[in-house]
Amino acid sequence: MAAITAAMVKELRESTGAGMMDCKAALTENSGDMQAAQDWLRKKGLSKAAKKAGRVAAEGLIGALTSGNKGVLVEVNSETDFVARNEQFQGLVKMIAQVALHNGADVEKIKAVKVGDVTVETAISDAIATIGENMTLRRATSLEVSKGVVSSYVHNAVVEGAGKIGVIVALESAGKTDELAVLGRQLAMHVAAAKPLALDPAGLDPETVKREKDVLADKYRQQGKPENVIEKIVDSGLKTYYKEVCLLDQAFIHDSGKSVAQAVKEAEGKVGGPIKIAGFVNYALGEGIEKQESDFAAEVAAASGKK
Repeated sequence: MAAITAAMVKELRESTGAGMMDCKAALTENSGDMQAAQDWLRKKGLSKAAKKAGRVAAEGLIGALTSGNKGVLVEVNSETDFVARNEQFQGLVKMIAQVALHNGADVEKIKAVKVGDVTVETAISDAIATIGENMTLRRATSLEVSKGVVSSYVHNAVVEGAGKIGVIVALESAGKTDELAVLGRQLAMHVAAAKPLALDPAGLDPETVKREKDVLADKYRQQGKPENVIEKIVDSGLKTYYKEVCLLDQAFIHDSGKSVAQAVKEAEGKVGGPIKIAGFVNYALGEGIEKQESDFAAEVAAASGKK
């Protein structure tokens, strides 16, 4: 059998656009014959999938999955919202979330995990070939505590555990797990609605805080306020800002008369011990992806050879 070199894999990837593991498998199956490997990929639908890889995938689903003291979020993108309602795609997202829960949240490692006879990367490529749209596993994250629970909430759920917004919240406590799980879900719903940037002021990006201080200072400077007065006003303004963007300082959406920190403290009686919010993650579908605006009429005209 011919030795399969990295250069051969690179050449096949460049000519077909298929994934690295798929190219290596194609060359291995065909004893290094480049043409036969290309044909093998085409027959598998993997070369066809590569042709779609340049198209923007900003729709899809956020998958959330928890198990006791561990939880994960994954974002799997497609080109259109229609695909999110496809049962095969929904199953793919759930499968990827399961893999992430048991193997960690590193995207490249997730892709390399075998599920049955194929890797996750191959399963994605197969779905692309079958459904006919570009798809990508964009990101994944996980939270875990030694004692306690990780709870989740999915907003605009298309199917159980998958939707447009996904949140996981980790609560560290030796108290009753059933009561912790109820609080955790309430907090996850709060995060989805209030979109905090950090747990507390210490967790905020220093540049974000500096920008807020500068904006406040300039505002009152233009009003002619003296510098010593501005300093006090800015300090007061920052406290208001923290109440808007820091989870513990925010008004609890389930009881706006108290802060999240107060709500957690009060819950300790039901739980039977101290509770610490160990972390939270909020995924919104497609955030940060530059979506392309398409002109459908122009596309139809182009396809028919008209200007």
